[in-house]
Amino acid sequence: MVSDRINVLGVGIHKLNLPTAVERMATAVRERHKGYICVTGVHGVMEAQTNEDFRRILNGAFLCTPDGMPMVWMGKINGYRPMDRVYGPDLMLEICRWSESSGCRHFFYGGAEGVAEELRARLTARFPKLQVVGCYTPPFRPLNPGEEQALQQTIQTCRPDILWVGLSTPKQEKFMAEYLAKLDVTLMVGVGAAFDFHSGRVRQSPRWMQRSGLEWFYRLCQEPRRLARRYLKNNPWFLLKIAGQLTRITKYPLT
Repeated sequence: MVSDRINVLGVGIHKLNLPTAVERMATAVRERHKGYICVTGVHGVMEAQTNEDFRRILNGAFLCTPDGMPMVWMGKINGYRPMDRVYGPDLMLEICRWSESSGCRHFFYGGAEGVAEELRARLTARFPKLQVVGCYTPPFRPLNPGEEQALQQTIQTCRPDILWVGLSTPKQEKFMAEYLAKLDVTLMVGVGAAFDFHSGRVRQSPRWMQRSGLEWFYRLCQEPRRLARRYLKNNPWFLLKIAGQLTRITKYPLT
């Protein structure tokens, strides 16, 4: 429903905070309500500006969470004060904590070689009752028919409730939209860098930088060659377009 979302440059970001996101995911698992979840910040919104198919994928999500602080600020500007950041790594930890008592089963899909397995080891050490029923490291290309069939058989055998996808934006969102109907799983959640953070491969920014909207700068300093083009182009362009939306110079319909 459109009333559940705020419009950020034509992308519908759900009016959520971390507790309400966990509650909605828990309900979906209990009721076997299939859907995919996009954890969306400035990068995802800006990708959607030049790719209508990708924008439709975001707007077709069961949840499109406010991953970045600019999404939260837009929510508060629009009068929804309880809205707060639903950060992918935090969401993953809270769902793992809930899963210890609920029996929810998890599968990790993505990351570089060995990352998903390390993620499983670290999270099950932190949450001893957590059920991680499988891991899969995909190739850096679309799955061929044989690989797709093997993945389908693996998922059918493992019977996870939630499949966590760590492929980065926009690859993970496109994967989820394509494979939700093909895989026997209730929820798919694209959390990108959470795989690297929770496996210990990459350090997270300090919490104060996350809350002040400066996490992008910390990550840029860590990986300048990979992230410079994303942040130094997207961030100023986002601000310019948001100014146009807020002053009603430009309209961005939700489609």
